[in-house]
Amino acid sequence: MKAVRLVQPGRPLELHDVPLPTPGPTDVLVRVKAAGICHSDAHYRAGKSRVHPLPMTLGHEVAGVIEETGRDVKRLKLGDRVCLHYLATCGGCGFCLQGEEQFCPTGQMIGKYRDGGFAEFILMPARSVFKLPPEIPFQQGAIMMCSSATSLHALHKARLRPGESVALFGAGGLGQSAIQLAQAMGAGAVFAVDINPRKLELAARFGAVPVNAMDADPVAAILELTHGRGVDVALELIGLPLTMQQAVRSLAIKGRAALVGITEQSFPVAPYHEVINKEAEIIGVSDHLAREVPLLLDLAAKRKLDLSNVVSRTVGLDAVAINQTLDQLEGFGDSVRVAVEP
Repeated sequence: MKAVRLVQPGRPLELHDVPLPTPGPTDVLVRVKAAGICHSDAHYRAGKSRVHPLPMTLGHEVAGVIEETGRDVKRLKLGDRVCLHYLATCGGCGFCLQGEEQFCPTGQMIGKYRDGGFAEFILMPARSVFKLPPEIPFQQGAIMMCSSATSLHALHKARLRPGESVALFGAGGLGQSAIQLAQAMGAGAVFAVDINPRKLELAARFGAVPVNAMDADPVAAILELTHGRGVDVALELIGLPLTMQQAVRSLAIKGRAALVGITEQSFPVAPYHEVINKEAEIIGVSDHLAREVPLLLDLAAKRKLDLSNVVSRTVGLDAVAINQTLDQLEGFGDSVRVAVEP
């Protein structure tokens, strides 16, 4: 089968012919219909986050159709439309049994430690595979498995309550989902911070108050819009020290800043004025949980999460096109989300 793979960090991905994987007793083989291209894939290609072993097929946002099942798989059958949770886990350790499988000691993230979805087929344990409702197109089902699912987990971690205000730093794929999910959870005002007018325009269409960080200091703008109070919840979805600092500084008393974006750099915090005196919280968000996927799919099936305008374009299983998309992501381009359709 064909697969687009990372061979060496810092170099373009390459199209390879690789063997078709064979399902074990509890596995399923999925024919990939769509795979989202995430900013994390750009980090992996650049070597900012370790991928092992190499070469590795990237792509961790995947939807498709069941092509083959292992002999012990009963819940799924040939032809089922499915989407994939990003982790292949043991299912039996303490973390898995507690529903915190992102800390499973033997867990493998697809597209990072296990071959991912930039391919014609992908092999996964059946426990990591969810039926995709017919109302949800494959493209949307794929990107939900990272950007939307992580946004939902971030809002859960931040303990968003009905009526609370939210600021989102980054109006890309995660941000557009977070706007809608926050509203579905009963949020009050939602502010979307970005420097890209097209992304801010889409955020406004979803009901957020756009804040262009190119025009003014976003912290000052949020404080003005909230009459000096600040926001109850801030999500940092970019992975820049500056926006992490801004997320913390935008908080109201007892506010919670959930950090989602990936960076290797630290950022300064004034402990007394920005955290202690407010009893504010800074919360780490590690991807998302399999048990959150059914809720996410239900919200999308009921049109409370609309991703029809979030996938800005698609590309084929073509290394050149995928590399060009990763180049644009590294430059924080206009595209919200791009999907591969093998």
